[in-house]
Amino acid sequence: MGKTYEGYLDARDLRFALVVSRFNDFITSRLAEGATDALLRHGADLEKIDTIRVPGSFEIPYAALKLAQSGKYDAIICLGQ
Repeated sequence: MGKTYEGYLDARDLRFALVVSRFNDFITSRLAEGATDALLRHGADLEKIDTIRVPGSFEIPYAALKLAQSGKYDAIICLGQ
């Protein structure tokens, strides 16, 4: 059996953006809740997690690009259905 490499997510002092599609909100809102929960469990500060809602999946890449260009975030998480 090969080697196993594992990392540990330490989200303390990091800033996150969640880009979430409003289309199929009954699914994407739960995905956003799960992502937020996972970040909080790894030490993220709720005040450093911004959620940006876009109409659908087609708008996610453009929103993510603009957020990345802003330089405000350490990670951008995109959720759509």
